[in-house]
Amino acid sequence: MLSSIKNPLIKQIRKLHNSKHRRAQNLLLLEGTNLLEAACEAGYDLEAVCYTPHWQEKNPELCPKLEGLGKRIEVVSEEVLSAIATTINPDGIVATATRPSLNKATLSHLQLGLIVEHLQDPGNMGTIIRTGVATGVDGIWATENSVEFDHPKVLRASVGAWFRLPMTVSSDIATLIKQFSGQVLATLPYAEKTYWEVDFQQPTLILLGNEGAGLSPELAHLATEQIKIPLANEVESLNVAIAASLLLYEAKRQNYH
Repeated sequence: MLSSIKNPLIKQIRKLHNSKHRRAQNLLLLEGTNLLEAACEAGYDLEAVCYTPHWQEKNPELCPKLEGLGKRIEVVSEEVLSAIATTINPDGIVATATRPSLNKATLSHLQLGLIVEHLQDPGNMGTIIRTGVATGVDGIWATENSVEFDHPKVLRASVGAWFRLPMTVSSDIATLIKQFSGQVLATLPYAEKTYWEVDFQQPTLILLGNEGAGLSPELAHLATEQIKIPLANEVESLNVAIAASLLLYEAKRQNYH
């Protein structure tokens, strides 16, 4: 059992808390039982898996699956697990995996897609990914100044959906939008049409903006439709993840079979 935080593997994993080191090592940091179960379901190869004896006792069925996917399996002390975890109260398991290429999402045959511009909160990004999988989104694109798709909190907030949605970081979102032949929706407070008046039974890209500033005028002007989510009692705006959920579930309702 590894019991020293000075162990080379432990020191390497601790560095993955920082995005610079995740890029340099080309590794993801996966934390928590739910996320590791999802990785197993997706058959995602793991580099190193660290768990405590207590976690091992509680998860006898998951351990053999992890051993089949992980190149290195280590039982670690509670102190070591806490040192490599990013949460205050970790549930007993942390793993690393090779970062995937995020050039997956494509416009070809896309029926429903999302573009996020300058999204900063990893919890919002993870929730949007999770909702996107639940509603059948074909792909999601993010501007380069958005929170990274592989941020540990994004992965945790997606609750495993992260492995099931094509994602791409784009340096030129405007060109991407112009190449799309379907409808492009921008949610703006001053729009006249409500989101439930939109025909989602056609190829659609939904544009989502920054938590504070919203969608930039440059991208908003590229939309073929400007729509609003009606708000009462002088509420200025909704959380971006909630707004995305409303739009995506309206699309799912219209296309539900």
